[in-house]
Amino acid sequence: MQFTAEMIAGLLGGTIVGDKGATVSTVSSIDGGKAGSLAYLTNPKYEQYIYTTEASIVLVDSTFEPKEEVKTTLIKVDNVARGVLNLLEMYNASRPQKRGISKLASIHEGAVIGEDCYVGDFTVVEATAKIGDKVQIYPQCYIGDNVTIGEGTKIYPGVKIYEGCVVGKNCILHAGVVIGADGFGFAPREDGTFAKIPQLGNVIIEDNVELGANTCVDRAKTDSTIIRSGVKLDNLIQVGHNVQIGSNTVMSAQVGIAGTTKIGSNCFVGGQVGFADHITVGNGCKIGSQSGLDKSVPDGEIRFGSPALPGIQYHRSFAVFRQLPEMAQKLRELEKALKALKSEE
Repeated sequence: MQFTAEMIAGLLGGTIVGDKGATVSTVSSIDGGKAGSLAYLTNPKYEQYIYTTEASIVLVDSTFEPKEEVKTTLIKVDNVARGVLNLLEMYNASRPQKRGISKLASIHEGAVIGEDCYVGDFTVVEATAKIGDKVQIYPQCYIGDNVTIGEGTKIYPGVKIYEGCVVGKNCILHAGVVIGADGFGFAPREDGTFAKIPQLGNVIIEDNVELGANTCVDRAKTDSTIIRSGVKLDNLIQVGHNVQIGSNTVMSAQVGIAGTTKIGSNCFVGGQVGFADHITVGNGCKIGSQSGLDKSVPDGEIRFGSPALPGIQYHRSFAVFRQLPEMAQKLRELEKALKALKSEE
């Protein structure tokens, strides 16, 4: 689908500088722009590229004034970042949606499939599963017994949703996601072996949640593992049994959350963070990459390091750590001087 500069300016309430008939059909970065693409300038350090870009249209801030001649068409808007987001959403919505049920899919006669759904090749939908309207299930997925999937959810290839789990409306589960596998629960026996603890709960994923590729959310031992509405999890994240993640919390890749830990709403968690079991992280916390949390954290706190420390304390400690080689050298010199003084006595 093509959009003209005039159409885009009308949608965003912008002002055109250049050819109002310029057309675009895709989006690109400003330094990699090609003819027929829309680029954007959100960071002044990339201004140099606006004078050389081949993009047909570039979104700029309403206050932007070029220092050199610009060959491309500019659209000036009040908020470039918001404008780009609106355009990307519009472009995504205009893409054709898959419909229909593949003859190669295996759907139990007891399953309920809503209207305008897509079910791809070799997908299995078990008995008593309930699939809402406009759900898209790509090839080679598994939807277990008594699973419920809400309207408008998109499930990419290879996703496995075990029995009894619930996925809300307008969720996105990327390739390889596993929902509802057994939690890691074993009891030691006297002979040194381990007895498996049955995991009898389920997983509840609320509305508007996005799970990255190969992320795993384990079922609860009892009750439910819960991912609240609006949560965004990156690729390769492990969520243990009975964990609860509050609404609108975001996590980067390779985070590991041990069982029964509770993480609040609106938290930001960097990559490769580890959470010990049975701790509570408050609302609005920020956890730096590769931190290890073994204790609960109050609302609004910042943590870095392993074991994690409050942000200011961590940076002060790290400032000292960087000086350890020089401090060690000074200590050796002081020891030599002290030894020399003692030898003179």
